[in-house]
Amino acid sequence: MEKREMLYEGKAKKVFATDDPDIVIVDYKDDATAFNGVKKGTITGKGVINNKMTNYVFRELEADGVPTHFIKQLSDRETEVKKVKIVPLEVIVRNVAAGSFSKRMGVPEGKELLQPILEFSYKCDELNDPFINDDYALALGLATQEDIDTIKSYTKKINAFLIDYFLKADLKLIDFKIEFGKDKDGKILLADEISPDTCRLWDVHTNEKLDKDRFRRDLGNVEEAYNEVFKRLGIDS
Repeated sequence: MEKREMLYEGKAKKVFATDDPDIVIVDYKDDATAFNGVKKGTITGKGVINNKMTNYVFRELEADGVPTHFIKQLSDRETEVKKVKIVPLEVIVRNVAAGSFSKRMGVPEGKELLQPILEFSYKCDELNDPFINDDYALALGLATQEDIDTIKSYTKKINAFLIDYFLKADLKLIDFKIEFGKDKDGKILLADEISPDTCRLWDVHTNEKLDKDRFRRDLGNVEEAYNEVFKRLGIDS
């Protein structure tokens, strides 16, 4: 597969065209941002960890019946994926109160929720990704009812899988953010990434934060936290 011009550069990744119009190459960066790009920095080695972890999890999810855009890992930082048009909905799942949810709802961080909460945000940096519901998405033409139903169904399956997956590594899945896209045939696929950038992961025994919150909140030992997650999961591919 021939790597061609860069199509897009985001906060955490670069995307390159290939000689196949339906396939792109994603290159993971060490750049770190928080608060919609207001805070910027570098987490050394996170591109490698996020690439390998995402690919491993996506392969496992595929085996569990969730279609993804993953095709093949090319190197420590580069992966071949199906080209998709991202559905402009950020999908957030909350299992335990934390972050903006705790502030918004006045619920102490760490409080177990009686059931998982699935939220949508409109994926728009200029508007700071505002919180929306199904009716907003339908009224604004961001997604169809079939899209929403499919995304919700896959998301519940992903959450159940990830809770168990991380628990085996003594990690508690607090919440996470995922994105979906449509391939050339209009099929909904899980896209983007699943990593310490996009998941809140706490140690089961101590509640130590082992995710991007260490960068957001200046807690220190950011690289060590990412490496600890990677080590616990035993990913070496």
